Amino acid sequence: MTRGHQPTVAIVGGGTWGTTLAILLGRRERTVLIVRRPERAALLEVAREDAERLPGIRFPARLTVTADPGRVASADLVVVAIPSAFLREGVRAIAPRFAASATVVSVVKGIERGTLRRMSQVIAETAGVDPARIAVLSGPNLAPEIARGLPASAVVAATDEALAARVRDRIGTRFFRLYTNEDVTGVELAGALKNVVAIAAGAADALGFGDNGKAALITRGLAEITRLGVAAGGSPMTFSGLAGMGDLIATCESTLSRNHRLGVELARGHRPVLVGEAIGGVAEGAFTVDAAIALADTLDVEVPIAREVHLALFEGKPVRRCLADLLARELRDELADRGAWRRALARP
Repeated sequence: MTRGHQPTVAIVGGGTWGTTLAILLGRRERTVLIVRRPERAALLEVAREDAERLPGIRFPARLTVTADPGRVASADLVVVAIPSAFLREGVRAIAPRFAASATVVSVVKGIERGTLRRMSQVIAETAGVDPARIAVLSGPNLAPEIARGLPASAVVAATDEALAARVRDRIGTRFFRLYTNEDVTGVELAGALKNVVAIAAGAADALGFGDNGKAALITRGLAEITRLGVAAGGSPMTFSGLAGMGDLIATCESTLSRNHRLGVELARGHRPVLVGEAIGGVAEGAFTVDAAIALADTLDVEVPIAREVHLALFEGKPVRRCLADLLARELRDELADRGAWRRALARP
């Protein structure tokens, strides 16, 4: 055991995804998982597994669990895995302890309410970290599968290509294959917005809309995500890749997805179910949908799926009626956005 040594990697946030990444990294190097509550840290450290979220996945010897935010000080790689609704508060608590040279990786998927900041922007602003030192990891990341060693891929985005490559090589494994991308805006917005579509997809499954209807919903969801993401400065190509289409498929199709499960519960009349046993944690789409709509309003972009998800979540509109109203929308050219995509691809 090497738990007495200072860590070289710090994972901040003990949810399923943060714990999974801590396990992956702890198999290769000294790693500390920093959780919020001391009693939870003590429980995990003694049990050496998260029996609630990742049963049967043992913690490696080089992984230490603590509630002491000061342990982030010695890390040269800090992975932030705090839920989006609590990100600013959580980063504020640990930011004074960041090593000046540390690389920061955000694995948080969301858009901040009010400010409409992306998660890397919240981290940079709150921690006073140069955005060039921040990378973003996103993609089809269903944590229980990755913790079990099943094959998966994701994207590391950073404005500095060399930084993205270093993070890729540090976190990636044979079975967790990572690609790089310079489009931080597109990667972050794809990861945030797909959660909203997944809520609608879960509802469609629960109501028995069938495979054809589900495929149409996912495809039009991708068009909606791309339309908004391109208007915000992302590249259209990003949305056809792992962070866009790949993550959307996984989140809309898998019962492991909390956002999909939230849609199922909504369709069953259990609302609002944002956190709890029914979905097994935080469904980020519920915290993102209003910010997504506000961002769309500022950019004059149509987001009909997001608007119906908001109505179902927060205004009591029957889910079946929401889906029916989406089907009743005026018909349009499927490639109506191609002009905006061409202009985005032509951007320097």
